[in-house]
Amino acid sequence: MRSKGRVLDPQGQFLQTWNKIFVISCLISVSVDSLFFYAPAIDGDENCLYLDHKLEKIASILRSLMDIFYLLRIIFQFRTGFTASSSRVFGRGVLVENTFEIAKQYLATYFLIDFLAVLPLPQVFVLLVRPHLEGSKVMTEKNILMLIVICQYVPRLIRIIPLYIQITRSAGTVMDTAWPGAAFNLLVYILASHVIGALWYILAIQREETCWREACSGQDGCDRASLYCGSTVYGNNTFLQDACPTNGDADIDPIFGIYLPVLQNVSKSTGFFEKLFYCFWWGLQSLCSYGQNLKTSTYIWEDLFAVFVSTSGLVLLALLIGNVQTYLQSASGHIEEMRLKRRDMQQWMAHRLLPEHIKERILRHDQYKWQETQGVDEEDLLTNLPKDLRRDVKRHLCLSLLMRVPMFEKMDDQLLDAMCDRLKPMLYTEGSCIIHEGGPVHAMFFIMRGTLESMTTDGGRVGFFNSNVLKGGDFCGEELLTWALDPTSGSNLPSSTRTVKTLSEVEGFSLRADHLRFVAAQYRRLHSKQLRHTFRFYSQQWRTWAACFIQAAWHRYCRKKMEDSLYEKEMRFQAAIVSDGSTSRSLGAALYAAHFACNMVRVLRRSAARKARLLERMPSRLLLKPAEPNFFAEE
Repeated sequence: MRSKGRVLDPQGQFLQTWNKIFVISCLISVSVDSLFFYAPAIDGDENCLYLDHKLEKIASILRSLMDIFYLLRIIFQFRTGFTASSSRVFGRGVLVENTFEIAKQYLATYFLIDFLAVLPLPQVFVLLVRPHLEGSKVMTEKNILMLIVICQYVPRLIRIIPLYIQITRSAGTVMDTAWPGAAFNLLVYILASHVIGALWYILAIQREETCWREACSGQDGCDRASLYCGSTVYGNNTFLQDACPTNGDADIDPIFGIYLPVLQNVSKSTGFFEKLFYCFWWGLQSLCSYGQNLKTSTYIWEDLFAVFVSTSGLVLLALLIGNVQTYLQSASGHIEEMRLKRRDMQQWMAHRLLPEHIKERILRHDQYKWQETQGVDEEDLLTNLPKDLRRDVKRHLCLSLLMRVPMFEKMDDQLLDAMCDRLKPMLYTEGSCIIHEGGPVHAMFFIMRGTLESMTTDGGRVGFFNSNVLKGGDFCGEELLTWALDPTSGSNLPSSTRTVKTLSEVEGFSLRADHLRFVAAQYRRLHSKQLRHTFRFYSQQWRTWAACFIQAAWHRYCRKKMEDSLYEKEMRFQAAIVSDGSTSRSLGAALYAAHFACNMVRVLRRSAARKARLLERMPSRLLLKPAEPNFFAEE
């Protein structure tokens, strides 16, 4: 079952814009998840841990809002067509629009990752599970919540990478201009600093909780439940200040290591933004310095976190500098060349004051050509290949599509190889005019995909118009074949008898006049009547001439039939006059009958003349018969 009207084109402008929005929303959602890490805090007066329930609810609401983008992404994926791999040998290939095949392909690739990324586990745990927890069980929520958020980081980050690659392959860049592109890469670095700072905060709280639990285990009469604010168990926790001191001034703290600054400054603060910006600054500083400012203790998990920060800083800073340099210094190869070419094109169009509809067509063609070729000049690439390798590549690209043209079905392999080597792939956007009526025909165009309209006015004759729709397998510019097959033709190219415009995006091959002369010489060796009939059947010139020929024959038949009918009626009235004259009892009655008959004949003649004039007003002049290509002439 096909639902063509609701299937989205992955190369369309809508999905291109949506994918860019979704990439940014994915990055922001990862930073929103980090807000859950700031929920745990320390009560410095009571020496106990508690959770900021208000912050948890705000983070859950923000997380739910960002999950809307993931849900929309899943919905769009079930309605986004994909290009069949078997059809990518030329152009964009054939877009699969079968909804069942689209769903099957999506379920087999990224659906599971998207499903795991959008699961509202943090929201369910905070809003439904937490209200039923009391005492020390509340802090168990902290560990579970931290584990859930960290685990969901994996599918959310995994989904960004292939989507980013897809955008760069399709559009060249995530952002169209340099400064927004540099700002996007800087945003990635800033959000990474925020995530690193949030992890540093939650690991610092976790490290102090571990120290408290170990100290409580060695203290007589200490109940671990008293370490959590709101517990029904009361205990004197003043000994924790001596067992786990956070006021040390040593260069390297043996207990807390790199976590000491956050415990000294913001872990006891009730202000959210104080914690947020302090941790963000630490994360940004650590990433920029590759972790060289970190003074760790001998705690294993702390050392592993420091290694992670150092490695992440090295990778992210290298990506930031490299990408910003790519955008600002035009060092991105053909992608940057395409961007600069588009910028120059826009400046030229503005300088020449081109109207908006022409600007839109130029930009659409440039974007369409980029999507088809990915910025690679295929002709230049094939020209540098050896002859045999170029022939094999062209045969792979063109042969299967060339065989769809009925005129080429009976050609031998040697001639097909010559055709493939000389054909040039062409791309046209909707509304392009390929051939003008009355203008010279420079090339013959063979249609592979898309629809075109071929029309003629027979040289501007008033009241004459003929139009046909061309599809895959048809061709236009057949006047050039007649010219090429004529050994006496000069160097002047023939004039086109039709105007050909595209009704959709069209892909095909063109054969230039000089190349067609070579192919025409091979045609004359075939001596095939079937080739002549095939040419006549698919030629728009011959089809138009045949339609006009049939129309003219029909008009002649109608006029002859009218004349015969009129003659028959005249003979009938003359017979009636003679009969009335011979049998009449009086001369007056005979004269009256003759006068009545003459009047009736006069009325019939006037009616016939009026109908004849109507027929004469219709196009009766037959189109000139198209020139017959001489398939049998020798050089």
